[in-house]
Amino acid sequence: MLDNVIVTLVGLALLGGIAWFFWGPRRGGFRAAVASSGYQEAMVLVKGGYAPDTIIVRAGKPVRLSFRREESSACSEMVVFGDFGKSAKLPEGELVPVELPPAKPGTYEFTCQMGMLRGRLVVEV
Repeated sequence: MLDNVIVTLVGLALLGGIAWFFWGPRRGGFRAAVASSGYQEAMVLVKGGYAPDTIIVRAGKPVRLSFRREESSACSEMVVFGDFGKSAKLPEGELVPVELPPAKPGTYEFTCQMGMLRGRLVVEV
């Protein structure tokens, strides 16, 4: 009886930890640099997640995010920007630029095609 309670509590704690890891709050962020082309640019490494997973840009200037996938997981084969109606295939080891139009202030999510890897584009005034 006591063993069942302990196993159940440990299982619930593990499930909570997994849920927090994938869907919990993110802090901080990386501010994209403005290149001479006028684009706000940032490089995103794809390896078990997105690094950085939060990119901060200014409204009104185009954005270019360059993704480099350093893993062979099927989940990370594509990045999807649902709010912008854009997606891109990410071949392993290649740099893939994704250009986004100037956006209104707000937070826009990008994910893998399965929704397990998540990142945010924070557009500020």
